[in-house]
Amino acid sequence: MPAFDLPLPELEHHRPDVEEPSDFDEFWLSTLKEAAQAEPLVSVRPVETGLRLTRTWDVTFRGFAGDPVRAWFSRPAGVDEPLPAVVEYAGYGRGRGLPHERLTWVNAGYAHLLMDNRGQGDQYGCGGETPDPHAGAPGGPGPMVRGLLAPHDYHYRRLITDAVRAVAAVRELPGVDAGRVAAVGNSQGGGLALAVAAHVPDLAAVLVTAPLLCGIRRALDLTDAPPYGEITAYLSVHRGAEAAAYRTLSYMEGISFARRAQAPAHFGVGLRDRVCPPSGAYGACNRYGELTAAAPRKEIHAYPFNGHEGGDAVHVRRQLDWLRQVWEV
Repeated sequence: MPAFDLPLPELEHHRPDVEEPSDFDEFWLSTLKEAAQAEPLVSVRPVETGLRLTRTWDVTFRGFAGDPVRAWFSRPAGVDEPLPAVVEYAGYGRGRGLPHERLTWVNAGYAHLLMDNRGQGDQYGCGGETPDPHAGAPGGPGPMVRGLLAPHDYHYRRLITDAVRAVAAVRELPGVDAGRVAAVGNSQGGGLALAVAAHVPDLAAVLVTAPLLCGIRRALDLTDAPPYGEITAYLSVHRGAEAAAYRTLSYMEGISFARRAQAPAHFGVGLRDRVCPPSGAYGACNRYGELTAAAPRKEIHAYPFNGHEGGDAVHVRRQLDWLRQVWEV
């Protein structure tokens, strides 16, 4: 698969303009204020996984509209002191799966919360267990187009709210150092992590790889690969709905979230990524923290011959080294 986006020297200076609605901040302030009215935790139940070195709990917390959202919470067995926590967000179409699938952060010595994706989990992996009871607005069957024609109805308004509430939930769990919480995600999860960084001002770190929802308008011009392809397919049938769709998407733009973020940030991107074009990741990184009082620490790692998989395990090793340095500061 050849490179298809901007050349690397241009990506390194890519600072795209984004069309932000005038009520962007008010939209998210009111949405998240409503969700924060209830205590985050619903239940925390220990589960047997067969893993001797890891303890795991089945967690339910309140997300958008107080809806119950499932998650796995794990921490190293035999460790009693409060630990830094990593909140991880899964990719598009995936649910939280089974608790033994994601062990990297626990093995690194951190507490780990893996959030389920509401209304997803049926495309790959081992499933999800969080329904989306608000998915009745006009739009297609895929999450990317559910409620696409109105910002208040859109799937990602609900999913981003869940992601923010997941941080509040992990801070209430036993054995968590509430002052050291990082948001981590790849693809859709990366887009969610950026949104969390915008809305949780005391987040300790954010690690983003191949983020979805960054440079959305440009991505729709560059690729028909899913999930962006779901939007182009929808608009190919619903001719004339472009203005409404673009307005909705402007409230979910990851570059807008990145501009408002304050936490130290670590990015990764494959330069041949046709799922989430690399100009989106670079746009978010280059404009990251520009609306904050002090420029936050940030870095990005590019993998010229890789696609959506990016640096894969090589990049995870870089993430582990970087996050350890952040915790030690």
